Amino acid sequence: MSSPFPQTIDRVKGLQIHAPIPENAKHIFNQEALALVAVLHRAFNGQRKQLLANRVAAQKARDAGVLPDFLPETAYIRDDPTWTGPPLARGLQDRRVEITGPTDRKMVINALNSGVATYMADFEDSLTPAWNNLVDGQVNLYDGVRRNLSYSTNGKQYTLNLDPKRHIPTLIVRPRGWHLEEKHVTVDGEPVSGGIFDFAIYFYNNAREAIAQGFGPYFYLPKMEHHLEAKLWNDIFNQSQDYIGLPRGTIRGSVLIETLPAAFQMDEIIYQLRQHIGGLNCGRWDYIFSYIKSLRNHSEFLLPDRSQITMSAPFMSSYVKLLVHTCHKRQVHALGGMAAQIPIKEDKERNRLALENVAKDKLREVLAGCDSCWVAHPALVPVVLKVFNEHMKGPNQINLPPRTPYKPITARDLLSPHVENAKITEQGIRANIIIGLSYIEAWLRNIGCVPINYLMEDAATAEVSRSQIWQWVTHGAKTDTGVTITKDYIQKLLDEEYAKLVKTAKPGNKFKQSLAYFAPQAKAEKYNDFLTTLIYDEITTIGRPVSAEKL
Repeated sequence: MSSPFPQTIDRVKGLQIHAPIPENAKHIFNQEALALVAVLHRAFNGQRKQLLANRVAAQKARDAGVLPDFLPETAYIRDDPTWTGPPLARGLQDRRVEITGPTDRKMVINALNSGVATYMADFEDSLTPAWNNLVDGQVNLYDGVRRNLSYSTNGKQYTLNLDPKRHIPTLIVRPRGWHLEEKHVTVDGEPVSGGIFDFAIYFYNNAREAIAQGFGPYFYLPKMEHHLEAKLWNDIFNQSQDYIGLPRGTIRGSVLIETLPAAFQMDEIIYQLRQHIGGLNCGRWDYIFSYIKSLRNHSEFLLPDRSQITMSAPFMSSYVKLLVHTCHKRQVHALGGMAAQIPIKEDKERNRLALENVAKDKLREVLAGCDSCWVAHPALVPVVLKVFNEHMKGPNQINLPPRTPYKPITARDLLSPHVENAKITEQGIRANIIIGLSYIEAWLRNIGCVPINYLMEDAATAEVSRSQIWQWVTHGAKTDTGVTITKDYIQKLLDEEYAKLVKTAKPGNKFKQSLAYFAPQAKAEKYNDFLTTLIYDEITTIGRPVSAEKL
């Protein structure tokens, strides 16, 4: 039987790779996979860029006072009770605990050995998109799909547990968001979309093997702000499945509702992906970041210290209630948020209290109707599983009646910034400075997932940190002691915290560069849409291009 893949090398003309491909990755960057990258770029990159331009226009409207609301032109989608998502896919019926993390080899092995339902392998917020990280991640996932993983470091061996009696988590891949480019790969002289690159290379190389292993080509889709951005993914899914001869609907995409505009378009997002939708997820930290960014011109939406913005805050609770109601109405999973705690090994009592708080948070989620939640560390798995196993006896809660009657969520419910006993403290400002500086410094060293104060921080938490300080300075907020938060006040705290961090940092650290990026944002001299796009050029290694035809 002939290969289902197109062999026409002409399709790869115009594609160049501007970085070296290691020997152990040559099989990943085969001409057919690169041809799919080129095909998708040429078909859809113009649409992607137009959607990004639409984001800019929507933000200008919000800055001028047009607040987010449910779209009148898509009321027919929201009001139609007859349509639903597809039947649940293999390996995605029960998703009660999902572990997330970057795609380095040790992480992939530990995640697949962790005993959870699924593993979200992340090319986005927890991975610095340095070329070597991306290549290494694709190699590791190729081997992970095929259950062929081992790793050794410092005399310690890591291997995949292939005991037939135990469950290997279903692998779900998160490509980068629409705003990120991959400058190491160009088509017709233009950088390709980071999301298209991540998706196409993984999909082409692994879709059929994933199906053979009992799951399929499954993805998490991040940072969308409009249902037409979901339609773009749906169009890409259709063309990619056609390209390799898979039935449409084989791919499943779970969407992170982690932007404020998307919270008003949950039905529409599911509708656009209705042949491929896997569920919606509560991406809490990015959601707080987007709330601040979307409403940045308006002082009435000031938020307090990050530590006070829990999921019990009314606007956050409303977001979860709407997500659960919408997902179950459409027969798809409502996916809960992240538990970012990591073990406090040197303090048993403090660790016990932290795990108690995790259990309380997950109890809130399961009682709210969530079908799953995320953890950042394998040590949290037993704690969270215990909660979900006790309160969710079946594989999910999609067809169960809600535990409390649903009251329709309004735009006001989603926008109200009310937090009980809200306050801004100097300690909270300093915490944001430490997180922002520490995360950017690590990102510049190609590390995208960083433990800080026993929490696993990624790009989302750094975005919250710099956005909060920007908001407080911009609107002249006051601390709980009555101090007005000004540029000079923030500069003083920056100087003090920077000195402490540098004093204890290892030689070769990048705190100086980190401060240069973070300080103008914190002092409200600038406000870039994303830190990752702001500092991306620092970690690119553009070299002499290699044409795909020569690979």
